[in-house]
Amino acid sequence: MISPGKAKGEAIVSREPIGFYGGIDAKTGVVIEKGHELEGKSVKDKILVFPQGKGSTVGSYVIYGLKKNGVAPAAIVNKETETIVATGVILAGIPCVDGIDIDKIKTGDKLVVDADEATVEIG
Repeated sequence: MISPGKAKGEAIVSREPIGFYGGIDAKTGVVIEKGHELEGKSVKDKILVFPQGKGSTVGSYVIYGLKKNGVAPAAIVNKETETIVATGVILAGIPCVDGIDIDKIKTGDKLVVDADEATVEIG
């Protein structure tokens, strides 16, 4: 477990790392990174699934800003959560689990995330 909590929702999956600073608009929750596979899509209320974060430590504050602005993902699921994402989800109170085989999850899957137990169920 990276950050405790439970969430249910629809998965939005990126096979590429996500950089929150300059990658996701903190006011709208829309992915703005040019050429990213999720460009133009909203993370609001979704279970955001991606391998790991990338980029600036300012990304932690972008995650917090997403939550403050009411456009944050319901939960984050990673293969490996690095420090930027971990700090952000803890500050924002967003459930987050890592060590998950994300290759089995696809966009549109309904997920049940229990970060307290470090589990993610499809269905």
